Amino acid sequence: MAHPEMDRINLNGLKWIPAAVVVVVGIVFVTSCFHVVPPGHRGISVTLGKVNPMAKGEGLTFKKPFIEAIYDFPVRQKTVEGNAAAYSSDLQTVQVTFKTLYRIPENQVINIFQLYSGDPYTTLVEPRIQEELKQTTSLYRAEELVKSREKIKTEVLEKVKRAVGDLIMVTDMAITNFDFTAELERAIEQKTIREQEALAKSFELDKARKDAEITVVNAEAEARSVKIKGEALKNAPDVISLEIVKKWNGVSPTTVVTGRGGADIVLPVK
Repeated sequence: MAHPEMDRINLNGLKWIPAAVVVVVGIVFVTSCFHVVPPGHRGISVTLGKVNPMAKGEGLTFKKPFIEAIYDFPVRQKTVEGNAAAYSSDLQTVQVTFKTLYRIPENQVINIFQLYSGDPYTTLVEPRIQEELKQTTSLYRAEELVKSREKIKTEVLEKVKRAVGDLIMVTDMAITNFDFTAELERAIEQKTIREQEALAKSFELDKARKDAEITVVNAEAEARSVKIKGEALKNAPDVISLEIVKKWNGVSPTTVVTGRGGADIVLPVK
Protein backbone atom coordinates (compact mmCIF):
# COMPACT_ATOMS: atom_id res chain seq x y z
CA MET A 1 0.00 0.00 0.00
CA ALA A 2 1.49 3.36 -1.07
CA HIS A 3 2.31 5.87 1.60
CA PRO A 4 0.80 9.39 1.05
CA GLU A 5 3.94 11.21 2.29
CA MET A 6 6.19 9.35 -0.15
CA ASP A 7 3.89 10.27 -3.01
CA ARG A 8 4.09 13.93 -2.07
CA ILE A 9 7.94 13.80 -1.99
CA ASN A 10 8.07 12.21 -5.45
CA LEU A 11 5.71 14.80 -6.87
CA ASN A 12 7.72 17.67 -5.39
CA GLY A 13 10.91 16.26 -6.91
CA LEU A 14 9.36 16.00 -10.34
CA LYS A 15 8.35 19.65 -10.25
CA TRP A 16 12.00 20.69 -10.59
CA ILE A 17 12.58 18.76 -13.82
CA PRO A 18 10.88 21.24 -16.18
CA ALA A 19 12.79 24.11 -14.56
CA ALA A 20 16.12 22.30 -14.98
CA VAL A 21 15.32 21.56 -18.62
CA VAL A 22 14.51 25.20 -19.23
CA VAL A 23 17.81 26.27 -17.65
CA VAL A 24 19.83 23.82 -19.74
CA VAL A 25 18.06 24.86 -22.94
CA GLY A 26 18.66 28.50 -22.06
CA ILE A 27 22.39 27.92 -21.52
CA VAL A 28 22.68 26.07 -24.82
CA PHE A 29 20.79 28.83 -26.58
CA VAL A 30 22.94 31.58 -25.14
CA THR A 31 26.22 29.80 -25.86
CA SER A 32 25.11 29.11 -29.42
CA CYS A 33 24.69 32.84 -29.97
CA PHE A 34 28.41 33.59 -29.59
CA HIS A 35 31.70 32.40 -31.03
CA VAL A 36 35.31 33.30 -30.20
CA VAL A 37 37.70 33.62 -33.16
CA PRO A 38 41.22 32.79 -31.85
CA PRO A 39 44.29 34.98 -32.56
CA GLY A 40 45.82 34.54 -35.99
CA HIS A 41 42.52 33.39 -37.50
CA ARG A 42 39.51 34.79 -39.32
CA GLY A 43 35.98 33.53 -38.84
CA ILE A 44 34.03 32.33 -41.89
CA SER A 45 30.29 32.52 -41.36
CA VAL A 46 28.02 29.96 -43.04
CA THR A 47 24.25 30.38 -42.61
CA LEU A 48 22.12 27.52 -43.90
CA GLY A 49 24.81 26.65 -46.44
CA LYS A 50 25.43 30.23 -47.60
CA VAL A 51 28.89 31.74 -47.00
CA ASN A 52 29.07 35.30 -45.76
CA PRO A 53 31.43 37.27 -48.08
CA MET A 54 32.88 39.16 -45.10
CA ALA A 55 35.20 37.28 -42.73
CA LYS A 56 34.95 37.95 -39.01
CA GLY A 57 37.93 39.27 -37.05
CA GLU A 58 39.55 37.91 -33.91
CA GLY A 59 37.67 37.82 -30.62
CA LEU A 60 34.05 37.40 -29.54
CA THR A 61 31.43 37.59 -32.28
CA PHE A 62 27.66 37.11 -32.41
CA LYS A 63 26.02 34.41 -34.56
CA LYS A 64 22.51 33.24 -35.23
CA PRO A 65 21.80 30.27 -33.00
CA PHE A 66 21.35 26.84 -34.56
CA ILE A 67 21.37 28.07 -38.18
CA GLU A 68 24.77 29.79 -38.42
CA ALA A 69 28.19 28.14 -38.07
CA ILE A 70 31.54 29.94 -37.87
CA TYR A 71 34.73 28.20 -39.05
CA ASP A 72 38.12 29.43 -37.86
CA PHE A 73 40.56 29.91 -40.77
CA PRO A 74 44.29 30.54 -40.03
CA VAL A 75 46.00 33.59 -41.57
CA ARG A 76 49.25 33.63 -39.59
CA GLN A 77 52.52 32.60 -41.24
CA LYS A 78 53.36 28.91 -41.11
CA THR A 79 56.52 26.87 -41.72
CA VAL A 80 56.07 23.44 -43.28
CA GLU A 81 58.73 20.82 -43.96
CA GLY A 82 58.57 18.53 -46.97
CA ASN A 83 60.45 16.00 -49.08
CA ALA A 84 60.60 15.47 -52.83
CA ALA A 85 62.00 12.53 -54.76
CA ALA A 86 63.83 13.78 -57.86
CA TYR A 87 66.49 12.89 -60.44
CA SER A 88 69.59 14.77 -61.57
CA SER A 89 70.53 15.27 -65.23
CA ASP A 90 72.85 12.23 -65.00
CA LEU A 91 69.89 10.14 -63.75
CA GLN A 92 71.00 9.93 -60.13
CA THR A 93 68.28 9.57 -57.47
CA VAL A 94 68.13 12.44 -54.99
CA GLN A 95 65.85 13.15 -52.05
CA VAL A 96 65.31 16.90 -51.52
CA THR A 97 64.36 18.16 -48.06
CA PHE A 98 62.90 21.65 -47.91
CA LYS A 99 61.04 24.13 -45.72
CA THR A 100 58.32 26.49 -46.94
CA LEU A 101 57.11 29.68 -45.28
CA TYR A 102 53.62 30.77 -46.34
CA ARG A 103 50.47 32.49 -45.17
CA ILE A 104 46.91 33.04 -46.40
CA PRO A 105 46.13 36.66 -47.36
CA GLU A 106 43.06 37.94 -45.54
CA ASN A 107 41.38 38.96 -48.79
CA GLN A 108 41.63 35.36 -50.07
CA VAL A 109 40.20 33.55 -47.05
CA ILE A 110 36.64 33.34 -48.40
CA ASN A 111 37.75 32.33 -51.92
CA ILE A 112 39.95 29.49 -50.67
CA PHE A 113 37.25 28.26 -48.29
CA GLN A 114 34.67 28.15 -51.09
CA LEU A 115 36.82 26.83 -53.93
CA TYR A 116 39.25 24.41 -52.27
CA SER A 117 38.79 21.68 -49.71
CA GLY A 118 41.29 20.53 -47.12
CA ASP A 119 44.54 22.20 -46.14
CA PRO A 120 45.36 25.01 -48.62
CA TYR A 121 49.09 24.25 -48.44
CA THR A 122 48.60 20.55 -49.17
CA THR A 123 46.13 21.33 -51.95
CA LEU A 124 47.76 24.29 -53.69
CA VAL A 125 51.40 24.80 -52.68
CA GLU A 126 53.12 21.49 -52.01
CA PRO A 127 52.19 19.79 -55.32
CA ARG A 128 53.70 22.72 -57.22
CA ILE A 129 56.87 22.66 -55.12
CA GLN A 130 57.23 18.94 -55.80
CA GLU A 131 56.77 19.47 -59.53
CA GLU A 132 59.15 22.45 -59.81
CA LEU A 133 61.86 20.74 -57.74
CA LYS A 134 61.80 17.71 -60.01
CA GLN A 135 61.99 19.83 -63.15
CA THR A 136 64.75 22.08 -61.83
CA THR A 137 67.01 19.40 -60.34
CA SER A 138 66.84 17.48 -63.62
CA LEU A 139 68.85 20.33 -65.20
CA TYR A 140 71.88 19.77 -62.93
CA ARG A 141 74.35 16.96 -62.47
CA ALA A 142 74.23 15.30 -59.06
CA GLU A 143 77.57 16.75 -57.95
CA GLU A 144 76.41 20.26 -58.94
CA LEU A 145 73.22 20.24 -56.86
CA VAL A 146 74.82 21.06 -53.51
CA LYS A 147 76.92 23.89 -54.99
CA SER A 148 73.84 25.28 -56.78
CA ARG A 149 71.49 25.00 -53.78
CA GLU A 150 70.73 28.73 -53.54
CA LYS A 151 70.24 29.10 -57.29
CA ILE A 152 67.86 26.12 -57.42
CA LYS A 153 65.91 27.46 -54.43
CA THR A 154 65.50 30.85 -56.11
CA GLU A 155 64.31 29.30 -59.39
CA VAL A 156 61.81 27.00 -57.68
CA LEU A 157 60.46 29.76 -55.41
CA GLU A 158 59.83 32.11 -58.34
CA LYS A 159 58.03 29.41 -60.33
CA VAL A 160 55.86 28.40 -57.36
CA LYS A 161 54.90 32.03 -56.70
CA ARG A 162 53.82 32.44 -60.32
CA ALA A 163 51.85 29.20 -60.23
CA VAL A 164 50.01 29.96 -56.97
CA GLY A 165 49.38 33.61 -57.79
CA ASP A 166 47.62 35.75 -55.19
CA LEU A 167 45.72 32.94 -53.50
CA ILE A 168 48.55 32.06 -51.12
CA MET A 169 51.56 34.17 -50.23
CA VAL A 170 54.64 31.94 -50.37
CA THR A 171 57.07 34.04 -48.33
CA ASP A 172 60.22 31.96 -48.64
CA MET A 173 61.58 28.50 -49.23
CA ALA A 174 64.80 26.82 -48.09
CA ILE A 175 66.41 23.64 -49.40
CA THR A 176 67.85 22.06 -46.26
CA ASN A 177 69.40 18.90 -47.71
CA PHE A 178 70.17 16.85 -50.81
CA ASP A 179 70.31 13.16 -49.93
CA PHE A 180 72.09 10.89 -52.44
CA THR A 181 72.77 7.18 -52.52
CA ALA A 182 75.73 5.97 -50.44
CA GLU A 183 77.75 5.08 -53.56
CA LEU A 184 77.23 8.50 -55.12
CA GLU A 185 78.10 10.32 -51.89
CA ARG A 186 81.42 8.40 -51.69
CA ALA A 187 82.20 9.22 -55.33
CA ILE A 188 81.45 12.92 -54.81
CA GLU A 189 83.57 12.95 -51.65
CA GLN A 190 86.55 11.39 -53.44
CA LYS A 191 86.25 13.83 -56.31
CA THR A 192 86.08 16.75 -53.89
CA ILE A 193 89.25 15.54 -52.16
CA ARG A 194 91.07 15.27 -55.49
CA GLU A 195 89.93 18.76 -56.49
CA GLN A 196 91.14 20.20 -53.18
CA GLU A 197 94.52 18.51 -53.58
CA ALA A 198 94.81 19.86 -57.13
CA LEU A 199 93.95 23.35 -55.90
CA ALA A 200 96.61 23.09 -53.18
CA LYS A 201 99.27 22.05 -55.71
CA SER A 202 98.22 24.82 -58.07
CA PHE A 203 98.52 27.32 -55.22
CA GLU A 204 102.02 26.06 -54.40
CA LEU A 205 103.09 26.30 -58.04
CA ASP A 206 101.70 29.81 -58.33
CA LYS A 207 103.52 30.84 -55.16
CA ALA A 208 106.82 29.34 -56.36
CA ARG A 209 106.45 31.05 -59.74
CA LYS A 210 105.71 34.40 -58.10
CA ASP A 211 108.67 34.00 -55.72
CA ALA A 212 110.95 33.27 -58.70
CA GLU A 213 109.61 36.30 -60.55
CA ILE A 214 110.27 38.48 -57.50
CA THR A 215 113.83 37.14 -57.25
CA VAL A 216 114.50 37.90 -60.92
CA VAL A 217 113.05 41.40 -60.60
CA ASN A 218 115.17 42.09 -57.52
CA ALA A 219 118.32 40.78 -59.23
CA GLU A 220 117.68 42.88 -62.33
CA ALA A 221 117.09 45.95 -60.18
CA GLU A 222 120.33 45.33 -58.26
CA ALA A 223 122.28 44.85 -61.50
CA ARG A 224 120.88 48.07 -62.92
CA SER A 225 121.77 49.89 -59.69
CA VAL A 226 125.38 48.65 -59.79
CA LYS A 227 125.70 49.58 -63.44
CA ILE A 228 124.36 53.07 -62.84
CA LYS A 229 126.74 53.60 -59.90
CA GLY A 230 129.71 52.37 -61.92
CA GLU A 231 128.94 54.68 -64.81
CA ALA A 232 128.50 57.61 -62.42
CA LEU A 233 131.89 56.99 -60.77
CA LYS A 234 133.58 56.59 -64.11
CA ASN A 235 132.23 59.89 -65.38
CA ALA A 236 132.87 61.79 -62.13
CA PRO A 237 135.92 60.39 -60.23
CA ASP A 238 135.81 63.33 -57.77
CA VAL A 239 132.70 61.74 -56.31
CA ILE A 240 134.95 59.22 -54.53
CA SER A 241 136.91 61.97 -52.83
CA LEU A 242 133.67 63.61 -51.80
CA GLU A 243 132.40 60.38 -50.27
CA ILE A 244 135.72 59.94 -48.39
CA VAL A 245 135.40 63.46 -46.95
CA LYS A 246 131.81 62.75 -45.87
CA LYS A 247 132.86 59.58 -44.05
CA TRP A 248 136.16 60.93 -42.52
CA ASN A 249 136.14 60.66 -38.72
CA GLY A 250 138.72 63.43 -38.11
CA VAL A 251 141.67 61.09 -37.49
CA SER A 252 144.75 61.61 -39.67
CA PRO A 253 145.32 58.71 -42.08
CA THR A 254 148.32 56.46 -41.60
CA THR A 255 148.66 55.92 -45.36
CA VAL A 256 148.11 57.97 -48.49
CA VAL A 257 147.32 56.97 -52.06
CA THR A 258 149.23 58.66 -54.87
CA GLY A 259 148.87 58.56 -58.61
CA ARG A 260 146.10 59.21 -61.13
CA GLY A 261 145.05 57.26 -64.12
CA GLY A 262 147.61 54.49 -63.49
CA ALA A 263 148.50 52.17 -60.69
CA ASP A 264 147.96 53.80 -57.31
CA ILE A 265 150.80 53.63 -54.73
CA VAL A 266 150.02 53.41 -50.99
CA LEU A 267 152.72 55.15 -48.92
CA PRO A 268 152.98 55.39 -45.13
CA VAL A 269 152.54 58.89 -43.73
CA LYS A 270 155.00 58.29 -40.87
